[in-house]
Amino acid sequence: MEHVLLSVHVLASIVFVGGSAVAASLFPRYAPVAVPAPDGAGPPSEGPQSQGGAKGSGERDRAVAAVLHRVTGGYAAFGLVVPVFGIALATAQGRMGEIWITVSMLLTAVAGGLLATQIHPRQRQALREPGDARRLRTLSMLAGIYNLAWAAVVVLMIVRPGSGR
Repeated sequence: MEHVLLSVHVLASIVFVGGSAVAASLFPRYAPVAVPAPDGAGPPSEGPQSQGGAKGSGERDRAVAAVLHRVTGGYAAFGLVVPVFGIALATAQGRMGEIWITVSMLLTAVAGGLLATQIHPRQRQALREPGDARRLRTLSMLAGIYNLAWAAVVVLMIVRPGSGR
């Protein structure tokens, strides 16, 4: 039974957490940005954000950003399988009291909270109303913190400090 729990835990981590981490990281690159009109007059408009600047690339980038937003949220929701199976596995192995499990659970909660309260809502806002580059840099930074939290969890799962194995 432990092998099944571990397999689901690891596979869900790779697919769902990895997918949401990549989507959250890529979103700022494709999100619409309000840019001033070429002559400096008139209301801001959405400009293409891609390097190519081809006609219609702004709409394509917006469509990609919308997909990345859905992936971020959807994969994160399915990613709830990861802590559920992780806790079940730790309980089955009698490891719930070990410090690396506790720290991993705290980091997982921090990452999940960051995604649910900051990253996903800010992505939604960026899709509704094109923002400035500073807001997208903040979103990019938050995605980096989210990814670092998950990287720390992976290291803890490998190193298992204090486990006495």
